Amino acid sequence: MLKKVIMNNFKCFKNEIALDFRKTNYKFLEQNTDGKILKGALFVGEHASGKTTILQAVRLLPELLFRENSCDLTPYQCIFSEEKVSRLVYEFELDGHEISYSFAFSGNSFVEEKLLADSRAVLERLGGKSKWIMGKETVLRDTEDSELFLRQIFLKQEFSGNELLTRWFDELKNSVYIDTYSRRISAFGGESLSAEKYIETHGTEKINEFLKKYGFHYLIRYREGIFFEQEGRGALVPASMESSGCRTLLNILPGFLQVAERGGLLMIDQFGGGLHNRVEELLVRHMMEKGSGAQLFLTSHSTNLLSNSLLRPDQIFAVERAGDEGGRIHRFSDEQPRVAQNLEKMYLSGVFGGLPSYTIETLSTMTVKK
Repeated sequence: MLKKVIMNNFKCFKNEIALDFRKTNYKFLEQNTDGKILKGALFVGEHASGKTTILQAVRLLPELLFRENSCDLTPYQCIFSEEKVSRLVYEFELDGHEISYSFAFSGNSFVEEKLLADSRAVLERLGGKSKWIMGKETVLRDTEDSELFLRQIFLKQEFSGNELLTRWFDELKNSVYIDTYSRRISAFGGESLSAEKYIETHGTEKINEFLKKYGFHYLIRYREGIFFEQEGRGALVPASMESSGCRTLLNILPGFLQVAERGGLLMIDQFGGGLHNRVEELLVRHMMEKGSGAQLFLTSHSTNLLSNSLLRPDQIFAVERAGDEGGRIHRFSDEQPRVAQNLEKMYLSGVFGGLPSYTIETLSTMTVKK
């Protein structure tokens, strides 16, 4: 599970930003934790503050490792920084073992890489020179500037004798990224998770089981296309004619159910678009209670999710603009709110930062020209 992410000179974050997903001393909602690690996090804040950038930093690792198409790295560098090198560090924990992986890039060239397993160096790279350390054997390689050395190791399955690295790669391959606004789904394990492809492969059973469990008033039917069967109505409604909320939920569910079952990272950007507040809360609660080895990372403007009955204060981060620094991040738990306090009201009153502040000229103060 992902324990920490560190970004430096990455998109809108000019300075080093560290995101810690280890649990703090709060003693409630233990189902939201897996050992010492949190089962995910929520990022809130005004538009263009950097929330999506955080998810992109997490997504970039499996994208670089498993996607066949090359990735243009230039958009990920901070455009208002004079520094030419960007760096990302990822720390994972798997059953008490620790993995730390970092890489740095300039333009579209990777300039550094380092992989540690339980504090022991496994892979190192400087420029085009790399080495892979297997026990007492060290293999030196020349590496293309445009490709991660770790990807080469993965493609050649040179890690196959290392159980810890095998499990780590499996967790990363299970990762899914969903943009609810564009309905874009990125699955890194090679299987399409669009609703239609998922249902063609797996049928409607798991989706309908979820809908029945939580008392939705419709089920999904597949008749050379997806249809909604509304309770108490005889007709099947084509998915294209259903409400935006129903279609958004259907779009999310394949990736959501797969990660909850298999583990991995589920990243949902602009979570809640078209969904009722209760559905948002239901999805988060299901993942926290039922997800095994799974982590859910969300960006959202839905302040109803800021509740001590749903998420712990150490799972919520406020993101705010910070002038020429780019952005800052404040973890709700840093303010040590009590369990009985209303996190939503505290956020809207400005306690945690990351709150938009706009000037709204009311009709009573406007000068009306005749």
